[in-house]
Amino acid sequence: MTILNDTVLESNKYLKLNFGGGDLSSDAGLLLIKEFACKLGFVNILKKEIKTNDSASFRFHKDDENLWQIIYQILGAYFEDDCADELTNDPILTAVLAKNALASQPTLSRFFNRLDDTTLNQFYDLMRRFRKVVYSIKKPEMILLALDSTLLNTYGHQEGEDFNFHYQDHGYHPLVCYDGITGDLLKIQLRNRTDYSSTGVMDFLQPLPNEFGNDYPNIPLLLREDSGFTKPELYHQRETNGVSYAIRLKENGNLRKLASHIDEQLAEITKDDMVSYVVYYGEFQYQAAMLST
Repeated sequence: MTILNDTVLESNKYLKLNFGGGDLSSDAGLLLIKEFACKLGFVNILKKEIKTNDSASFRFHKDDENLWQIIYQILGAYFEDDCADELTNDPILTAVLAKNALASQPTLSRFFNRLDDTTLNQFYDLMRRFRKVVYSIKKPEMILLALDSTLLNTYGHQEGEDFNFHYQDHGYHPLVCYDGITGDLLKIQLRNRTDYSSTGVMDFLQPLPNEFGNDYPNIPLLLREDSGFTKPELYHQRETNGVSYAIRLKENGNLRKLASHIDEQLAEITKDDMVSYVVYYGEFQYQAAMLST
């Protein structure tokens, strides 16, 4: 019995059948991402900027290598640390990371345990440097700061997690800020589930207008947030930093009364077509009770 290893098809001499297997991977796209990161200088920037609180004089798997491995694993949809053990000799990931074998799951866990507040500040400085590189290629005409909180699901009994009644699920309740135009993540901060939407938001947000005001003073800043951030001190912070803002308010009797004429105009516009989606804008003066004092 003959085993086919490399056979030319009689019907088409340009096609070959090979049953040898070889080094196969479904993650070849990571090579392009590595090329992109190198072209923009991200690899060198990360190598210089990231350093954990590590007392060891030598480690085979360096901090920046561990971080890149985690990034590439996530991009390849390998979200669990345990995946590292299954990917130890993956031909694409080893090529992307330029090493013979990946760091193991215990090695990645030790890397995570070395992260502290200093490292987190390094991450913010890293994102700031990355933005400078990207904006040097194409500077945005404006920045729309989209501020929100969300649920980060947990499974088990992780420290600080609990049941969130708003989302009706277990997890953390981090603050996030995106560029509402490009979708770029500008900042994120982990919080316990019990924290209200606006808890700690002033300290969380302030570095962004500081950065953009210093690095890009000619780029207008706009802020979009939901009703969880309706506090007078937050309005004052936005205005002090020269940030225009739009905040969604929770419905109440006074707002319904003030907007009644707009509701009537909308009803008139849609009386012959109550199926199509319509957006109607209007304006009126309103002062919340909390601001009257």
